[in-house]
Amino acid sequence: MCLSSASFIDTADSYGPDVSEELIREALYPYDGILIAAKAGFRRPGLACGRRTAIQSIFAPAGDQELPQAWVKQIGLWQLHRIVRKVPREAQFAAVKPLLDDGLSEVSVADIKAASQVFPVATVQNRYNLVDRGSEEVLEYCEQHGIGFIPWFPLAAGDLAKPGSILDGIAKAHDATPGQIALAWVLKRSPVMLPIPGTSKVAHLEENVAAVNITLSDQEFTALDRQGRKEHRAA
Repeated sequence: MCLSSASFIDTADSYGPDVSEELIREALYPYDGILIAAKAGFRRPGLACGRRTAIQSIFAPAGDQELPQAWVKQIGLWQLHRIVRKVPREAQFAAVKPLLDDGLSEVSVADIKAASQVFPVATVQNRYNLVDRGSEEVLEYCEQHGIGFIPWFPLAAGDLAKPGSILDGIAKAHDATPGQIALAWVLKRSPVMLPIPGTSKVAHLEENVAAVNITLSDQEFTALDRQGRKEHRAA
């Protein structure tokens, strides 16, 4: 699977439901050259559901019947949004086995290994950013095994976003915003990285996309990495 930040759209049942799918269809149909990823198994208002019927009812395999959202005939990337700890994970993996290619969200290395015994794991989506480094072990495992890592909330920078910080200084040197530098750092962190910064404004979207063109030096990357780890330990 080839993933590119410029052609990757992430959505989920919990984002609406149905709202983001309709917006995606209105703006991007017929999706030429675009990979749309869906997540299921986690429903608003924060109620996770790992039962087979709940997972498979959201995006049923395409056949004679139209998909409930009616916006795409085939899901290019399907992700299990949460592993419900009260339900055996093996049962949840068995429920999603027919839905390939598969990805996982908010998981540990042990979860990835267990899922890999049931189906090929294409991607992992965990919270990760400059100052939230709790998934470093998962990211490293993904790098070693060629699994795409999709960090959500990638723009967060904590106290580093404040004026006078090292992030602020590097942003000024690049004539960029602190958020753009935080995103540029995430992109440089790993070749399997595919961040999904959220936005509700065109201007912010353009700002995020422009971060792809920012090239941090190794010295800048290392300095930010060191300070980000320090912020994470202090949190």
